[in-house]
Parts: sequence; C-alpha cells; structure tokens
Amino acid sequence: MDRSDIIYNLAEILNCEALKYEPLSRHTTFKIGGNADTYVKVTSQSKLSAIIKECRESDVDYMIIGNGSNILVSDEGYRGVVIRLDGEFRKIALVDEDTIYCGAGATLAALCKFALNCGLSGLEFAWGIPGTVGGAVFMNAGAYGGEMKDVVHCVTHMTAEGNPGRTEKADLQFGYRASVYRHNKAIITGVTLKLQKDNPADIRARMDDFLGRRSSKQPLDYPSAGSVFKRPEGAYAGALIEQCGLKGHSHGGAQVSEKHAGFIINKTGSATANDVKSLIREVQTKVYDETGYNLECELIII
Repeated sequence: MDRSDIIYNLAEILNCEALKYEPLSRHTTFKIGGNADTYVKVTSQSKLSAIIKECRESDVDYMIIGNGSNILVSDEGYRGVVIRLDGEFRKIALVDEDTIYCGAGATLAALCKFALNCGLSGLEFAWGIPGTVGGAVFMNAGAYGGEMKDVVHCVTHMTAEGNPGRTEKADLQFGYRASVYRHNKAIITGVTLKLQKDNPADIRARMDDFLGRRSSKQPLDYPSAGSVFKRPEGAYAGALIEQCGLKGHSHGGAQVSEKHAGFIINKTGSATANDVKSLIREVQTKVYDETGYNLECELIII
C-alpha cells in the first residue's frame, strides 16, 4: 500500500471528501499543476488533528491549500497529501461590536462582505484579493496601503504534532509578505480581527474604488497567481520588468502580462509549470543584468 493510501482510507473513515491522484490544476488560480497523491477536504478540528497525526506517524508529507492563488505547483504534482480546510473552517461570526472571528478556510471575499454587512471597516484593501483568510495571514497579504497585520488580533492554529494553539498579535512576526507561520510549520485554523465601526455606504465606496483600480491595472481575465515578485527596496518589480522590455515576453504558454508586467499569466490556458519557471528565470536574469536589482519571488513554488 502506498503511504498516502493510509491517509485516503482514514479520510474515508472520518467522512471527509478524499480524492486520489487529483489534478492540482483544478485547485490553483494559475490552472497549472500535476496530481496530488491524495487530496482531502477536512471539515473540523478533530478531523484535521487525526489526519495530521497520522501523516506524522506514517511519514507522509502534507501541505495545506487555500484558493491556490499564490502558488505554482510543479508539472510532476505533489507526492503526499494536499489538505483543504472546509466545513467549520469557513465559519465567520461577529464576536462583539468591532470583532470578527473567521475560519482560515473562508475566502477573503466572504470575510469582506461579512464586515461590510456589519458596518465594520479595515478590510477594504483585501476586497478582490483571490485568497483564503488563512493564506492571507500566512503571507501578510496587502494592497493599497493596508495589510493583514493592521487588522489581525490573534490567530489559532494546529501544530505539526496535531495539537491546538494560539498566537497573539505581538508574536505573529508580521513583515512584508511574511509571518511567523512561514517557518513554524503550524496550520492556521482561525483568525480574530479587530475592525472599526463605519457607515456601510462609505465602506462599499472604498471597496468599489479598490476593485476598480485592481480591474483596470491587473490581468484578471487570465489565469495567474497574482504578483510574481516581491517589491524590491527602492523600486517596483513591474516597472523594472517593463523597463527591460519584457512586457509581453513569452515562454511556451506563459507570458509576462501586457497589462501589468509584475504578473505572469497562463496566456494559452495550457502553460506548464516549467514554462512559468523558465520565464521567471529569464526575467530575473535580464532585470539583474540591466538594473542590478535581484527580484525575489513572492510566488510560492511547490
């Protein structure tokens, strides 16, 4: 028996949806990626704990996936278990007049709508970011002058040993596209956010403004994983790439967006991960040679 079959069988016993050899291209915004040995939707803390503990006991690799909006999965896929947080992990609830609890598996879109309906401001910057709340906290997602660190009060998680835990704001180590969860191996399960009361009409106006800006500047009509590169100190990745004449440059089915050079798009719909990785290397090399800037990937390559 393949080791990941142990997790597949356990998932069935736990009444979790499980799929063998699931194409990860179906679960990433790039629409790219080979098969995962096992793909599991986990719906509760107890089930997640059981699966994590069994992965540890059976020496099976695993990773958590949200909307797959900031990752590039290799064409060879993933040898292990891919876990999607569902069920109770998508719960959103008002704790008090300015506090929201949100499960890590909920989308940022759902959270932003919930906050709007409660007349709570602070998340407008996140409207239109195509990720889950857990992923947004993991990488301290941000846009238009706002970041998750501005609104997160504390985070609940599950350790690599399958035990529940909690991290307070002061210990989250938020930085540019970074948090303590990028290296502590714990799985974010929920987030408590502190917001501010405001007029829903004013909140909606700001959300519409940010979404309009996003739509006008970003290639939202093509599969992509958002901004590929981190912003280098003293410059902007997209501007450097455009300066080097790389806007519209292609490798296979992947292209540097003609609308925003900081994005690489799956132009043909059939681009491979190798197409994207080759294009990233070409961009990094030319930008370094011509400007001296070393572009670091914001995109996570699996």
